[in-house]
Amino acid sequence: MPRYVLGALLLILSLLVNADERVFYQPVNRDAALSPTQWRTLWRETVNRGGQTLIVQWSRYGSEDFGGAQGWLANSLRIAHEQGLQLVLGLHLDDAYYQRIDELDGAGLIAYWKAQLGQSLAQQRRLRDTWSLPVSGWYLPMELDDLHFQQTDRREALHTLLHAFIHEADGPLHLSVFSTGKLSPKVQADWLDTLASLGLTVWWQDGTGTGRLPEFVRQQYAAALACHIGIIREAFRQTSMEGQPFKADPAPPQTTADCHPQAVFELHYRPWAWHLLPAPGGT
Repeated sequence: MPRYVLGALLLILSLLVNADERVFYQPVNRDAALSPTQWRTLWRETVNRGGQTLIVQWSRYGSEDFGGAQGWLANSLRIAHEQGLQLVLGLHLDDAYYQRIDELDGAGLIAYWKAQLGQSLAQQRRLRDTWSLPVSGWYLPMELDDLHFQQTDRREALHTLLHAFIHEADGPLHLSVFSTGKLSPKVQADWLDTLASLGLTVWWQDGTGTGRLPEFVRQQYAAALACHIGIIREAFRQTSMEGQPFKADPAPPQTTADCHPQAVFELHYRPWAWHLLPAPGGT
């Protein structure tokens, strides 16, 4: 085999293997049952599988703060860092977020988003002051989509809110977006570019797990993205129907060798975690 062909194959394989370089983790309170030894085993195995960065979905969900500065989540993340994982720590998410954004419209939706960003800013300050974790970045859990921000004026208002938030917040910020087919691939790609121009790390959810859009449509959205937009590979397949409580089974993420930073959603669905963290809502 020619050397250049072998080199290309090795590059492709390395990109595929490193899909778990960044792993999302969505804390749920039943994870509190793990002992420090079990957490240490879990994080060590995450690193052994190529993990370098752990992106924590949230550190406060409604009024739940998972025990605070000395609670199970904070302590498990300290162990994660000891095992070599960099931490991108999620901020605040209203436990009625998805219900509220469905109910609200126009100025009401923007006002709600402004209030939620204020909650995340307060949570960031709380984490810095009390959790004492070595954080390399922050994640905004309020996911964006092209259904609620399909109008240009809404996207412009959101841009203004995020610009102000970035100036008040401290450290690199991440957020994610998913597609519902309400914007064309090019318009959505341009929107994500505009968000990234604020200094945000922007992630696009590939939608393979939820299956909202046909595969060929998802491919069009992915192909339109600039290389600096990250892609979140969903490692599950949703089994629940619309309107039912969410259920999903683990499934291999759809990894590809391309120019985008990649992350996998999420830890509960990865094979090395199953014996310690059963997938939430699985069938």
